[in-house]
Amino acid sequence: MKIEGKTFLITGGSSGLGSATAQLLVECNANVIVADLNVEDGQKIVAKLGDKSQFIKADVTSESNIKQAISLAVDTYHGLHGSINCAGIVSVEKIVSRRGTHSLEKFIKVMNINLVGTFNVARLVAETLSKSDLLPSGERGVIINTASIAAFDGQIGQVAYAASKGGVVGMTLPLARDLAKSGIRVMTIAPGIFDTPMIAGLPEKARTALAQQVPFPSRFGNPTEFASLVKQIIENGMLNGTVIRLDGAIRMPPK
Repeated sequence: MKIEGKTFLITGGSSGLGSATAQLLVECNANVIVADLNVEDGQKIVAKLGDKSQFIKADVTSESNIKQAISLAVDTYHGLHGSINCAGIVSVEKIVSRRGTHSLEKFIKVMNINLVGTFNVARLVAETLSKSDLLPSGERGVIINTASIAAFDGQIGQVAYAASKGGVVGMTLPLARDLAKSGIRVMTIAPGIFDTPMIAGLPEKARTALAQQVPFPSRFGNPTEFASLVKQIIENGMLNGTVIRLDGAIRMPPK
């Protein structure tokens, strides 16, 4: 699929991986809908990107919110060609600790945002794409979800997070198979340790120790590198139904 002139919904687009993706796609002359709960940062992003972008406050677990985001894309740019789902939260809590057992409420919250939210966006975007005209490439669009290497190498205290991201990984092939007849591709990126706002808040000593765990290059991933892979997935029609680890060959230790 050629990116120029196409329109994409980016959830979690106000910062980190999502905002870097929005910026690259606009640089490639695409239109983007930035959907996020962070209104202040979202508005700053679209002010920077210009008239090829629109911001909407949206909760990925809300059917009405995501339908509104899709409608904004269709009404403003006369179509939708895919989504990049970057919205998610991190939780660290052991199953049993001195404080008691893992909070069921927190587990459900992580699963709702990371897994249910991803599914909600995918199903509603797929519904719209399936009704659109075929592109010259023979496809109708592409859905790109974000998992994590925690789906494969979950660390101590990451039960909820790893389970939610493992679910995203597990959905990838069935979604791609379900949507194949509609000409819609589905891919998942599983990032390693990226220099996002979450990592930026760590003490410098902890940041250095984390970066040194990456075999090569021994540094944090740059959000622009995530965005670059998104671009390649959109453009490469044979990328479908699989998960790509973007991690510098790191395999996370237990803790």
